[in-house]
Amino acid sequence: MPAPVLRFAPELLLRAQPVRVAFFDVDGVLTDGGLYFSEAGETLKRFHTLDGHGLKLLQRHGIVPAVISGRDGKPLRQRLEALGITQLRLGTEDKAPAAQAILQSLGLDWAQAAAMGDDWPDLPVMRNAAIACAPPGAHDEVRAIAHHITVRAAGEGAAREFCDLLLMAHGAYAAELDKTA
Repeated sequence: MPAPVLRFAPELLLRAQPVRVAFFDVDGVLTDGGLYFSEAGETLKRFHTLDGHGLKLLQRHGIVPAVISGRDGKPLRQRLEALGITQLRLGTEDKAPAAQAILQSLGLDWAQAAAMGDDWPDLPVMRNAAIACAPPGAHDEVRAIAHHITVRAAGEGAAREFCDLLLMAHGAYAAELDKTA
């Protein structure tokens, strides 16, 4: 069986053990943060398959991925549907109440929540969560409160890195890796 090469600090893994829901922003976390517009004015988004697989792995191991974004649109909804993500609040800049509503619907509290964001609208959710994560290109204020800054960039596997941290904290990472042997 292959041994994991990925490593996280023990204090991060301990902090992440109670997590049962992980909140993710979209632009600047699940995407590179760029906004692309077609000639027809349609917003286009680019998602990375590493992140998508990480979100699926969370679901497989009892961690609910939840998406809260200030933007909404057909490409985003299509991607979330393809990943089986049902906990979402789109088109909202007031993210803490949206996260609180998701927590209540799941019967969870903030001590069981993780959050990944990149800009000021994400700060209230990240401050309340048991563990907060940011990609390296996040705003300075966001990086300052994050417990973990990913090595990978947003839209290039940053969300997957956070998913892997959560899976490792739950003892599921090595088991999933063993399935590839």
